[in-house]
Amino acid sequence: MDKKPFIDFEGQIVLVTGATSGIGKAIAIQLSQCGAKVILSGRNLELLEETSSEIGNGSSISWQMDLIDIPSILPSIKKLASEHGRIYGFCHSAGIIETKPLRSIDMNSLRSLMEINVNAGLELAKCITRRDVMTQDCGSILFMSSISSWIASPGQVAYSASKGAILSAARTMAIELARRNIRVNTISPGLVKTPMAEKSNSLMAKGQVSELESAHPLGPGEPGDVARAAAFILAPQNKWLTGSDLIIDGGFTAR
Repeated sequence: MDKKPFIDFEGQIVLVTGATSGIGKAIAIQLSQCGAKVILSGRNLELLEETSSEIGNGSSISWQMDLIDIPSILPSIKKLASEHGRIYGFCHSAGIIETKPLRSIDMNSLRSLMEINVNAGLELAKCITRRDVMTQDCGSILFMSSISSWIASPGQVAYSASKGAILSAARTMAIELARRNIRVNTISPGLVKTPMAEKSNSLMAKGQVSELESAHPLGPGEPGDVARAAAFILAPQNKWLTGSDLIIDGGFTAR
């Protein structure tokens, strides 16, 4: 019997976007605790270094990158792989949310949201799954979707569209990449206590926020709740899970 832990990333490199705060930061820290060397991606170098300091032990690499600069992604990824080794896994947790009714949506803000939530993630997946970048025997990709891709909520037209797009793309990607043993999955979290969620909730009336929180039977989640599930899905030992979406919402969608 194999005596290694079920979730073991020893010798594996995983890139995590949005690693400066919230769910992305929690995932990066969780993966490092499971033995991974983590490439931390974010725009703010100071916050990246904070995450790196929390990880400690020299088991992380800070990659300051504005993902809206999509043409720069490929050369950056190739350089990372050349300097640090082939990349086993990728988690796209970077994202932006904009709470606006349909009548208030403008195309410039919509394009910016789609660039980060969808286009950058697809470009990263495309670059990381190159045969000269990803580990040769297998790989794992995880996208953060949202229950907003399953459950309608006023003011979330653009955000829901972006998360629904990544959900559909991931399923197709899973089939396309299965022949190379590259698994692709998504997580759809409910309300999680993150800076981004707090900013979004600040635009709502207190009564609306309370109603949203109470709609989660187990209450709002913590970033660590999602991070532990992310480590499970990404783990090399979890070799038969692909094309799936894991809803983590404290019972919200079960009501």
